[in-house]
Amino acid sequence: MCLESGSRKFCVLACSLTVLSVHGLYSASDDVVELNPSNFNREVMQSDSLWLVEFYAPWCGHCKNLAPEWKKAATALKGIVKVGAVDADQHNSLGGQYGVRGFPTIKIFGANKHKPEDYQGGRSSQAIVDSALNALRSLVKDRLGGKTGGSDSGRQVSGGGAGNKKDVVELTDDNFDSTVLDSGDVWMVEFFAPWCGHCKNLEPEWTAAASEVKEQTKGKVKLGAVDATVHQGLASRYGIRGFPTIKIFRKGEEPEDYQGGRTRTDIVAHALDLYSDNIPPPELREILSEDILKKTCEDYQLCIISVLPHILDTGASGRNSYLEVMRTMAEKYKKKMWGWLWTEAGAQMELESSLGIGGFGYPAMAAINARKMKFALLRGSFSETGIHEFLRELSVGRGSTATVGGGALPKINTVEPWDGKDGVLPTEDDIDLSDVDLDELEKTEL
Repeated sequence: MCLESGSRKFCVLACSLTVLSVHGLYSASDDVVELNPSNFNREVMQSDSLWLVEFYAPWCGHCKNLAPEWKKAATALKGIVKVGAVDADQHNSLGGQYGVRGFPTIKIFGANKHKPEDYQGGRSSQAIVDSALNALRSLVKDRLGGKTGGSDSGRQVSGGGAGNKKDVVELTDDNFDSTVLDSGDVWMVEFFAPWCGHCKNLEPEWTAAASEVKEQTKGKVKLGAVDATVHQGLASRYGIRGFPTIKIFRKGEEPEDYQGGRTRTDIVAHALDLYSDNIPPPELREILSEDILKKTCEDYQLCIISVLPHILDTGASGRNSYLEVMRTMAEKYKKKMWGWLWTEAGAQMELESSLGIGGFGYPAMAAINARKMKFALLRGSFSETGIHEFLRELSVGRGSTATVGGGALPKINTVEPWDGKDGVLPTEDDIDLSDVDLDELEKTEL
C-alpha cells in the first residue's frame, strides 16, 4: 500500500488515489510467469511445482519497487520453483478469490494448492529465494513422509479441483421455482446430459467451484445442476439446445447465459463478481465513540466521513436528506470496501480540527486512509454529483491528500445517538445563571 504526501500516491485495493501506470510490471522476456483467470488453474492449480505468486497493481509504488527483486528471484529459482505474478487491479476477481486486500500480496502455493500460505519474508531477491527454498524443503519432506497435500475431505477430483458433490444443488421440474426463482440468492445453473463428454469434463470443475463459492460468498451465490434429459420441461422452458449450458438466475430478472470459461477458477471468479454485484451496501454509522471510528477506519481500505450541520440548522428533514445522499453513494461504491461514517458539527471538534474542517463549511466530507494517516477533502458540492466527482477523481489519481493532524486518529467524544427528531432550543429553565454577576452586567450595559 503506497500512500505518500502530496497528490502522488494513495494506494488501496480496488481504489487508488493515483494511477501510476496502466501497464503490467512484467513482460514475456522476464522469468516471471504472468498469470490471469484464463491460465491460473492450468499453470498453478494443476501443477506439481511449488509456486510463489505476487498479486500486484501497476500503480502501486511498493509493487514497482518489488518488481526488479521479484524478477531476480524468478531468474535465480528458474527450474526449481515457479515464480508468477497476477495484475490483481485488472483481474480483481482472482485477487478476491485469495483474499487479497492490499498490494503487493505474495502467496505460496505448495502441496495443497487450495490453501496457499501467506509469504512473510522480506522483499529483497535474496529473502525471496531463501523463503522459496525453505518452502521447497518442507514440501519435499512432506512427500518423503507420505503427505500429498490433498484436500481435507480426501476426495480427489480431476482438473486440479476438489469439492463436495453435495454443494451442487440438484434441481428438478418440481423444485426449480421454489429453490431458484423464489430465492433471494444468485444462482449459476448447469443444464447437462449424462452422456455428454463436455458435461463429464465440466463436472469436477463445477463441483470444486460449488464448494469454494459456497464458502467465499457465505452461500449467497449457489451452483445447481439440472439433468435436462430427465427434466425436459425445464430444458424447454429455458431454450436449452446444447450441453452443457450454464445460466445465471437473479430474483425478478430474466436469466442470462454464462459466457465465461469452464475451469474452477473461471467459474469461481465469475461467481465472486456476481456476489459483489449483489452484496448490500456498507452500513452508514454515526460516530458515537472512539471504537466506532477506530474499527471502521482500520477495518476498511478508506473511511468516508461526513460532518453534517447541527440539527438546529437543518432539522430532521434536512439531515435525513444529507444522510440519504450518503447512503446512495455508499450503494454506488459498495464494491470498494470502504467504511461510511457521519457526525454532527461540533460533536467531535478534535476530529474536525485534524481534518481542517472545523468552524464553517458544513456539510463537509473527508476520505481517510488510516494506515497512512492521509486524507482528502471534498471541495465540491455535498450532492450525489459532487461526491461522485470527488470519489472518482480520487480513484484516478487527481485528488490531493494531506496528513491527518497529529499523525493519528484523534480523540473521540462519547455522545448519544441522534434520535431522528428535530432539534430543540434550550429553554430559560436550562440556562444556569448562578455564576453570573448581575451587578457587573448592569454596569457593563450602562
